[in-house]
Amino acid sequence: MSFLSTALDRVKPSPTIAVTQKARELAAMGRDVIGLGAGEPDFDTPDHIKEAAKAAIDAGKTKYTAPDGIPELKQAICAKFARDNNLGYTPAQVIVCTGGKQVLYNALMATLNPGDKVVIPAPYWVSYPDMVRLAGGEPVIVECGIENGFKMTPAQLEAAITPNTKWFIFNSPSNPTGAGYTADELKGLTDVLLRHPHVWVMTDDMYEHLAFDGFQFATPAQVEPQLYDRTLTVNGVSKAYAMTGWRIGYAAGPEKVIAAMRKIQSQSTTNPCSISQYAALEALNGPQDFIEPNNVMFKRRRDLVVEGLNAADGITCPVPNGAFYVYPNIAGCIGKTSAGGTKIETDEDFATALLEEENVAVVFGAAFGLSPNFRISYATSDEALTEACTRIQRFCANLK
Repeated sequence: MSFLSTALDRVKPSPTIAVTQKARELAAMGRDVIGLGAGEPDFDTPDHIKEAAKAAIDAGKTKYTAPDGIPELKQAICAKFARDNNLGYTPAQVIVCTGGKQVLYNALMATLNPGDKVVIPAPYWVSYPDMVRLAGGEPVIVECGIENGFKMTPAQLEAAITPNTKWFIFNSPSNPTGAGYTADELKGLTDVLLRHPHVWVMTDDMYEHLAFDGFQFATPAQVEPQLYDRTLTVNGVSKAYAMTGWRIGYAAGPEKVIAAMRKIQSQSTTNPCSISQYAALEALNGPQDFIEPNNVMFKRRRDLVVEGLNAADGITCPVPNGAFYVYPNIAGCIGKTSAGGTKIETDEDFATALLEEENVAVVFGAAFGLSPNFRISYATSDEALTEACTRIQRFCANLK
């Protein structure tokens, strides 16, 4: 009898975390590594948010809170949904968790039974399928290729739904591609969901405020109000507010689901960090004027990376609508051999050889469910991105 749970056989460690850790280890050994694996802004948390956290400490806000968040923050989240998304929620419909990942995990743990299926468009954030498996469900992966801008079509969604489908997980702008769905494209998907009333929507809106070129963000319950009673709208402060380490995510949805998630949380982590909650309160209620200048910088970096990657032999890189990722296709590199002698048969081979030979750390596409690709996070300096593109161009030019 194994000492470890058989549930672990259904999941694997996060590839994005593994790549980031590998880059750190090589850098500690003295290698000049450019790490492009971590999905976090390189900007510091804005000063007014940090000051709110310090004030909370000075005021003794260091005790346990309600498991699902302080009332003030839940009210601020309700106000945010009303202000930004035209969605009306009460505090009883809101939960605050230790990061967006815990929101998703709690929801899946609270709702999935053996045999339940969850439709997930690929490319997907690496944790979606594993969290579904860990909760006892079955992920149904639908490949959404570059020819459709990495976006799911209504016909694909229709074909993926069965009587056992419980959730459709949706993410726009997307990690890893940066692809965003317009309101019209989203309406095509919600029309399908209206025909299948047993399917709920879990929408991951973490990159809502990171949008470029006039892209207008929309979320499913906003586009189709008839889905309001079976939609869990997930968001957080990690990305737009540069608060990844503060670990605050939140969601709003039907009270019965929120109550079930709260029950899970009460027996796992209990409340999120009290200090982080007061910082998140200031993030949502305080000045938002830093977001647009940050987006201008992100857009400049996006354009720099897209141009640099499209100049590399064998690489095609679409222009994303938002987030801070690109997801280039490397079909033109497959089957070749690197200068160091590695046969490039998969995108994992490409990423491994690129790290070993040029000291550039990226995440291979198979980790996100669609190959042959890799993901770059351009949430780092222009200088690092320029040098990384130069190294990638050299690596590709040397493939034979």
